[in-house]
Amino acid sequence: MKIFLCRHGQTTGDVEDRFGGDYEDHLTEEGKNQAQFLAEKLAGKDLEIIFTSPRIRALETSEILKSVLGTEVLVLEDIRERNHYGILTGMIKSEAQENFPEEIEKLRDNRTCATGGEDYESFKTRITQAWQGIQNSGYQAVAVVTHGGPIRLIFREILKLGELKLSDSAFAELESSDSGVKVINLNGIELENNQPDL
Repeated sequence: MKIFLCRHGQTTGDVEDRFGGDYEDHLTEEGKNQAQFLAEKLAGKDLEIIFTSPRIRALETSEILKSVLGTEVLVLEDIRERNHYGILTGMIKSEAQENFPEEIEKLRDNRTCATGGEDYESFKTRITQAWQGIQNSGYQAVAVVTHGGPIRLIFREILKLGELKLSDSAFAELESSDSGVKVINLNGIELENNQPDL
């Protein structure tokens, strides 16, 4: 099974430098262009379905993919972004730093969260179960449109490949089989450590 694990395009929250997470914002014009470019890269991959997060930025990305690829889109609630930022969600980062420095301090470790946020173990369980469902979906080639948090968790906790940097509309081409998951290609994703031979 081929899995194309994709991040949505640039958002208004990115441009406004807000704490995002489990938060609704839209693609910018640049984000729409990035999604269009992503669609062109996925053309010819024989995708059977696009699994998407329910957040607007992921839905908008998926609809652009659908318009190019003609592929059905199915919303999966559990691949949404983590509510890492809790009470800081949607705030401009400079304002949050000024007004809630103690909450900002909690964000230095990705295993903790701001007050009202989703704890790491709950997030890990949610994404792991969703990932297993995708692997067991019976398709031969799928796209998964999600967010930086879930993609990082999949690489860290499921693939055991460590931390990574990823750009807007980045994607990983993965091969899932009975023997495990193999990285075939990375586009806009850079592994920071434990880099495998691709």
